[in-house]
Amino acid sequence: MAKPITRRWFLAQTAGLTTLGAVCPGCHFGASPNARVPNIILIMADDLGYGDLGCYGCTDIHTPAIDGLAAEGVKFTTFYSNAPECTPTRTALLTGRYQHRVGGLECALGIGNIGRYDDAIRLRQTNDMGLPAEQTTIARMLKDAGYATAICGKWHLGYEKKFFPLRHGFDYWFGPVGGAVDYFHHCEYTGQPALYQNDSTISREGYLTDLITEEAVKFIQRPRSSPFFLYVPYTSPHTPYQGPNDKKDQPVAQADYNKGSRETYIEMVERMDEGIGNILRALQDKKVSDNTLVIFMSDNGANNKGNNSPYSGYKGNLFEGGIRVPCIVKWPRVIPADTVSHQACITLDFSSSIVRVAGTKPPKDRPFDGIDILRAIETKQPVQKRTLFWRARRGENTRKAVRDGSLKYIRLQNNNDIKEYLFDLEIDPAEKNNLLSVREEDLRKLKLLLEDWEEKVNHNR
Repeated sequence: MAKPITRRWFLAQTAGLTTLGAVCPGCHFGASPNARVPNIILIMADDLGYGDLGCYGCTDIHTPAIDGLAAEGVKFTTFYSNAPECTPTRTALLTGRYQHRVGGLECALGIGNIGRYDDAIRLRQTNDMGLPAEQTTIARMLKDAGYATAICGKWHLGYEKKFFPLRHGFDYWFGPVGGAVDYFHHCEYTGQPALYQNDSTISREGYLTDLITEEAVKFIQRPRSSPFFLYVPYTSPHTPYQGPNDKKDQPVAQADYNKGSRETYIEMVERMDEGIGNILRALQDKKVSDNTLVIFMSDNGANNKGNNSPYSGYKGNLFEGGIRVPCIVKWPRVIPADTVSHQACITLDFSSSIVRVAGTKPPKDRPFDGIDILRAIETKQPVQKRTLFWRARRGENTRKAVRDGSLKYIRLQNNNDIKEYLFDLEIDPAEKNNLLSVREEDLRKLKLLLEDWEEKVNHNR
């Protein structure tokens, strides 16, 4: 009989392998293959499902601009968000590290600056719930490398000014501070104004998606001699469900925030796609399109108005539908057109790529946790086995998952109620067949991986 796998034995066997900072051969920081340092535009949709774009098989939403990016660049089929909701994914994206290293940001910040689990509640009591300025962001790294930097869109990484974008290396910010605002009145359902320009609230007429687009276009049009980094986190199609023609005299009430239809959701996505088209035309008008890297992704899966097919689950859970999302990259003369990548990757992998193509590196005391995913595409590397991790908390609920190769383990705990799942995604991508009782050795292996990762990313804030 084979000896059972123990934690000590397993970690000894894998001591030479990388799980957090695995970098594939050739994935290193250095000069871009472009002769000039490129401009970088990072566009993030909010709660957009895997199956909500034409290039991912959607038939009821018209998204020509985003589909055009896929036709001219690379579409990822196995891209994961760092979390099943807003704040933690954005934390990982900007820091290049698992969000758990920061503390208090494993759950979306509640409307009105509310902590939603014990660690966040503790930090909220001392006004420390947010992304601290000492957590060096990719915006700071690029600014220090000579880039002009801006965020036009949703922040959701802290309500106090000490957490605002200008403290993190952004030269300019326009957008909502929190997670969900009325698209016309630009306030939260508490009535609190939420639209900011730099450090101050601002009043402006218009549909929020359009205003974000307009600010992004203005930033591109500014005269400058340096390259730019533009982060465009749209709020679309996050709740409240409001199409561009749905303005009412009063803001949406809290009780109605999640009410809506697929038809309204479609209108929201299509308006965002129009905005992305305007951004791309601004690049052409400025004659910088050929030297601009454009990245598009979603921060997590969709709610039930969206389409996460062919995967199961929705935003907020760790089944594929909650974390497997669309991601597309266009980089003229570097990434071939109409490319499809099946490489498993995660939000924070793009942090490594962005910093590398900008010709800089992360701080030595804050090494990144991901791979340089674009280097893998540029050099046409074969698909590599990856080990990816998740942990999300809200109230008494703790959700954990690990994907190792094609195997995925999920652990859901609500107080003393624990549910576990084991899937082989290669043969069961919809996660219908729980292998928990028939793959016991694989189960032990994945549990040990998850336990070791949790120890490594433990924070001290």
